Amino acid sequence: MFQRIIDGISASTGTTVRLTSLAAGAAFALFITTCFLCAAAFISVLNNYGPVQACLAGAGVFFLLTLAAAVSYWAYKRELRKQAQIAAERAAKAAASSMLADPMLLATGLQIVRAIGVKRLLPILAIGGVALGILASRAAGMSDEVSAEPAE
Repeated sequence: MFQRIIDGISASTGTTVRLTSLAAGAAFALFITTCFLCAAAFISVLNNYGPVQACLAGAGVFFLLTLAAAVSYWAYKRELRKQAQIAAERAAKAAASSMLADPMLLATGLQIVRAIGVKRLLPILAIGGVALGILASRAAGMSDEVSAEPAE
């Protein structure tokens, strides 16, 4: 159990380090490119229109770059939240199904049935089934409410 957790952490850490170094290299190259492009655009606008218009054009370019970066970051975070929610739902389903497939649980259940008797156990099982159905419908309703909430 702990080995899976450790493997998951090390895999995500390795992926994060690789992506971060790649993003840092790309950001540095983009910074240098942007500097040269901005200098050329500034000089061109300065020669044609004047210093005020050149500064406003430079501010507009940087505003558009900032807006594009913010939208990209927001979309990435939203995708990560969706993936985490899907993984959590899969894990919950797997845990529930593995509990019912456990041989020790089945053996214990059979021993209880033998000790109590089938005729006495039927009403208890019926009440338990109804309670389990209500609990499952509430859990499904809660997950629908959570998914209906707007993302931050």
